[in-house]
Amino acid sequence: MAAKNVDVQHWPGSEPPTAAAVEARMQAEGIGFYRWSNGPGDVYEAHDHPYDKIIHVASGAITFGLPDLGNTIPLSAGDRLYLPAGTVHDAFVGPDGVVCFEAHKAAK
Repeated sequence: MAAKNVDVQHWPGSEPPTAAAVEARMQAEGIGFYRWSNGPGDVYEAHDHPYDKIIHVASGAITFGLPDLGNTIPLSAGDRLYLPAGTVHDAFVGPDGVVCFEAHKAAK
């Protein structure tokens, strides 16, 4: 089982960011990323990945479950989640859908 150093960062402003602001923040990091979206109530079953995953929510909401840790992480616009490789997670999209930017990094 991988070390579980899951990290959540919340948007520093009092107002939710625009998608362009989230995208600019990801671009400033100099790592490749892509945009994806899901409709209200969409569900991802528990799974893991062989790479570190960074998800930055541009709009809407999504809740990630970490079944091996017995934890859930609700994310909304501006929130960012770092999932180390091997972290089992599932997800449930909020009532307004979600738009995210996602990047992958080679596992350390």
